[in-house]
Amino acid sequence: MAFLSIDELKILVENPQSPSVSIYMPTQKAGAEIRQNPIRFRNLMRSAEERLEAMGIRHTEVLDFLQPARELDRGDFWEHQNQGLVIFISQNFLRYYCLPIEFPELVVVDEQFHLKPLLHFINNDGKFYVLALSQKDVKLFAGTGHSLKEVEVENMPHRLEETLLEDELQKGVQHRIGTPRGRTSAAQHPGSFHGQGSPDREKHEDDILQFFYAVDEALHEKLRDEKAPLVLAGVEYLFPIYQAANTYPYFLDESINGNPELLNLQQLHDEAWRIVAPSFQQNKKAAIELYEQLAGEETGKAVSDIKEIIPAAFYHRVDSLLVSIDEQKWGKFDPENTTVDLHTEPEPDDQDMLDFAAVHTLLNGGKVYTLESEEMPNGAKVAAILRY
Repeated sequence: MAFLSIDELKILVENPQSPSVSIYMPTQKAGAEIRQNPIRFRNLMRSAEERLEAMGIRHTEVLDFLQPARELDRGDFWEHQNQGLVIFISQNFLRYYCLPIEFPELVVVDEQFHLKPLLHFINNDGKFYVLALSQKDVKLFAGTGHSLKEVEVENMPHRLEETLLEDELQKGVQHRIGTPRGRTSAAQHPGSFHGQGSPDREKHEDDILQFFYAVDEALHEKLRDEKAPLVLAGVEYLFPIYQAANTYPYFLDESINGNPELLNLQQLHDEAWRIVAPSFQQNKKAAIELYEQLAGEETGKAVSDIKEIIPAAFYHRVDSLLVSIDEQKWGKFDPENTTVDLHTEPEPDDQDMLDFAAVHTLLNGGKVYTLESEEMPNGAKVAAILRY
């Protein structure tokens, strides 16, 4: 199972092969109703089979096409579900996601995957990182409002003792391990976090600081292009020491206090989300206010005409997009002529243009805020703040 993220969304968008099958279904996590999961899955697979055959594909080819997905239908797979299951199938391609959000049953067979039901889940709850930190272990997690998953960090030191031993072995090397160029040890700045402790305690704190320099250096490579907030989870006395070593500009002042090894993944997620959630809501509010300000100033950077927004999203011009999650606008976009053809009802090969604008804004580095229709400024279905 893949971890649903912006990177995963990019893979799904950049894999347009016809036919592409998208299956959404609600799932049960436990209890007697868990037996409904495979029954519902088989019914949806039969629906996909019928739709593929209706396209003129031979029955044997349809069976071969769907076989990788059918192989998911086993006991251990259904024992590890959440509230919703999403499966994407195309030629030599299979992705599935077990998500903590319930979806109505849906089968779509088209030239590309149907992604609109995922946009609210992927983006509206934001992205954040948690650094679970102790002297014996260091882990980095990536999270959203619904999930948290450990991510690998190249050259990340994991134990204080190992880092200090390696440091001792390389004494005489000009660049002290874990101390990036231009940094100085805490001993030269005793007021940075030391109290009135003993020399042994201050020496130990200096050792921890060197260890945290090494952690920060590894994180710098991993997060160099990120703007997501970073929350520290660790015992309270480590926080000011790590703060002295940190160079990541989106490191938060509030931390999760306590030994992170005593928290399970759900507890760690809940504590982190409590800290970061207000900032995401504030970001959405600020985007709405900025759009209304720019619209009032008639700068040309605030637009609500979907025929102007679609090419702007495709060609990297949208900085922030406000889009109604419960509306659709059907049509086609011609990138060569930068024209948008809209229809009141979906026609063959049509796309939801709101979905198109949101996906391409995300893929091109913009921010997307999915809102209920009554939250949209001036009753628009979509509104954009342009970069230029």
